[in-house]
Amino acid sequence: MTQSRVETLIQEARKTGDYQPFVKEIPYANLIGLELQALGDDLLYKLPRNPDNIGNPLLPAIHGGVIGGFMELAASLELLLRSDPIVMPKMVDFSLDYLRAGRHQDTYAECQVWRQGNRVANVSVTAWQRHRREPIATARAHYLMASEIRNHLPNG
Repeated sequence: MTQSRVETLIQEARKTGDYQPFVKEIPYANLIGLELQALGDDLLYKLPRNPDNIGNPLLPAIHGGVIGGFMELAASLELLLRSDPIVMPKMVDFSLDYLRAGRHQDTYAECQVWRQGNRVANVSVTAWQRHRREPIATARAHYLMASEIRNHLPNG
């Protein structure tokens, strides 16, 4: 994806509130089925129930790596989509706590940007299934906020 394509998709998503055209351009998001919806000023990330994401067929439960990847991608997207000018965040650290099994059902995540400066950003992520008050995992991510996106993508 070229820099102009990324910028165009993000700007269009900000105007319309429809982030799916941008998300569909991300191969890993497509692989796991990530969906993104704007709810007022907040972004809600959804990992729909998908048999391909099962790690333990006996429970059945979502593979822990899928849950971790979903939460990591949510944190990165949160920063990318909210930065102005558009800045490509570079992850420094990601720490994940699994709290209970992620059953074979829709999973949701929300992010909280605790600090976003010119150089660093801190984001927390909470994932749940049936009730927000019963999270299946929490995570913390730290980023270096790189220079504008044009320094990290091919020209276009």
